Amino acid sequence: MSAVVLQMLCVAGMLGSAVLAIVLSRSTIATAIIYSATLAASAIALIGSIHWLLGDTTNATDLTLPIGLPWLGAHFRLDGLASFFLVVVNLGGTSASLYGLGYGHHEEAPQRVLPFFPAFLAGMNLVVLAGDAFSYLLCWEFMSLASWALVMAHHREPGNAKAGYVYLVMASFGTLALLLAFGLLAGPAGDYEFAAIRAAQHTPYVATLVLILMLLGAGSKAGLVPLHVWLPLAHPAAPSHVSALMSGVMTKVAIYGFIRVVFDLLGQPSWWASVIVLSLGGITAVMGILYAMMEKDLKRLLAYSTIENIGVIFASLGLALAFQANGLKLLAALAFAAALFHVLNHSFFKSLLFFGAGAVLIATGERDMDKLGGLIHRMPFTSFAVLVGCVSISALPPFNGFVSEWLMFQAVLQSPELPQWALKITVPAVGALLALAAALAAACFVKAYGVTFLGRPRSVAAETAEEVDHYSLSAMFILAALCLLAGILPGLVIDALSPITLQILGGRMPIQINEPWLSIVPIAESRSSYNGLLVMVFIAISASFAVVFIHRFASHALRRGPAWGCGFSDPTPAAQYSGGSFAQPIRRVFGTLVFHARDHVEMPAPGDIRPARLRIESHDLIWEGMYEPIAGVVGFAADKLNRLQFLTIRRYLSLVFATLVTLLLVLAIWS
Repeated sequence: MSAVVLQMLCVAGMLGSAVLAIVLSRSTIATAIIYSATLAASAIALIGSIHWLLGDTTNATDLTLPIGLPWLGAHFRLDGLASFFLVVVNLGGTSASLYGLGYGHHEEAPQRVLPFFPAFLAGMNLVVLAGDAFSYLLCWEFMSLASWALVMAHHREPGNAKAGYVYLVMASFGTLALLLAFGLLAGPAGDYEFAAIRAAQHTPYVATLVLILMLLGAGSKAGLVPLHVWLPLAHPAAPSHVSALMSGVMTKVAIYGFIRVVFDLLGQPSWWASVIVLSLGGITAVMGILYAMMEKDLKRLLAYSTIENIGVIFASLGLALAFQANGLKLLAALAFAAALFHVLNHSFFKSLLFFGAGAVLIATGERDMDKLGGLIHRMPFTSFAVLVGCVSISALPPFNGFVSEWLMFQAVLQSPELPQWALKITVPAVGALLALAAALAAACFVKAYGVTFLGRPRSVAAETAEEVDHYSLSAMFILAALCLLAGILPGLVIDALSPITLQILGGRMPIQINEPWLSIVPIAESRSSYNGLLVMVFIAISASFAVVFIHRFASHALRRGPAWGCGFSDPTPAAQYSGGSFAQPIRRVFGTLVFHARDHVEMPAPGDIRPARLRIESHDLIWEGMYEPIAGVVGFAADKLNRLQFLTIRRYLSLVFATLVTLLLVLAIWS
């Protein structure tokens, strides 16, 4: 059995699970059966894609089904790039299905989730496997509609209907951009098969338009600024294991589409294209993490953080385009490998963090961090797993987030090799933006973890929280272990990515498995190297030595005294740092310009017993300046066109006749 047939059989199993979920929608055993089925299908697909990725990826396998366009059929293809993204998709599907075995029992309306969950997984798999433009667009739309249905699963909750509407509009916009891009790629011949598009010659004009359309189409789904507005609305609205899939996996499917078209189908890139991608990536990274810093809703914070990581990935892809355009294949492979490594890493720690947020939501019913606190005592296992995720996403060694961002900065440091002055200026500037984003990310997740899990409970719900089920904990700990393994053994991941860089770019990084002590050497040992295993051993030994030294030589006398309360003698938990107070220094530095943020203090007059109030005002300038005017124009036009519903039959016939005459005139002029 070929690898692509195995993958399609797993997809068929997922679609069958969706049908079975409809049949069992009212059954009490539906949750266990459906999530077990998707767990099995995703695990088999994961094992198959890993086997293909680590085996012979030079010879792609194809499958053509007699469906779709009559003269084309439906083509599905498995090569090195597709196999890597199938690993990301099915690893996310496996962990989300395992998590769902526990989380799903807390779902109020499982019949709204169970049919669409396996359909969503099947759609993402099909997008990656598609080998022609028609199949790709059809599967893309199927994926979007399935995820929209999951976003609308809790449609009665405040704000969720708006989230679903905005997501549907942005998804339709993205699909339209992709449709136009593939139309340009197919050209007058109208051959939509990827092999024919790859073999065709594309003019610079067409390549420019396709790049812009792919940034609009794939970028809107991935969350590039300013096309990100749906993401912080839709991701928190969905059930938490679906949020993990949308944030950790679906955004990567969009990145796959961008890579497939821009790096594979378009051919040799132009250097100026990299300037656009680099600049968008840097701006997206900084804006995403600034939005996250201002948030107090835990799931919205994680959604905004996804935007930051998407910016990091696109910046790395922009670097790869710049080096590839100038024939620097080794450096292009370095930047491209950094992007793919971060795709994998982000799927690990972002899924883990959304699982953790779901566990907190189950235990407390709260997403507002200012109503949480002290959960480390009530939920110690969840707290530990989330801590691993926070350290990983903060890019701290020895975890995986550090390695991919370190590789990216190694590529940034090679910018003097580029001959164009525009790139010599742009790359260091974007590197500075990425360094700022990395620092802000660390601060953001100190805030998220500290306010949520440390301190004292700020509400009765946090004070009475209990640890979640074993299925949820197992999914979180598996991802936490992967975060550590990818951080201490990065050479294995880089070597697994090398066939992909060789396929797409024609170059690869040096073989890492031959390096002593499992070190990684991006270019040459004389320039830089990193050893995650030794870093972990050093941290473990240093921490153990400090603990032994303190316990051996510190005083054993027991002393008790009041805890320092930062000048507040009142022991109320409200005196603790909140999310807003933690972000205040960042808000004062950046918020005035980026958010028009203002702090309003309401101080009662002397003798008034009312408490003082601090109200924080901030604005989403992109939403207010770009999307609200468009929505206003559309609403105005809709109100005017609404009159067409109440015309008489004679006027309708007149409109039809006028339209027909106009079309005939256009055809006559055209011919």
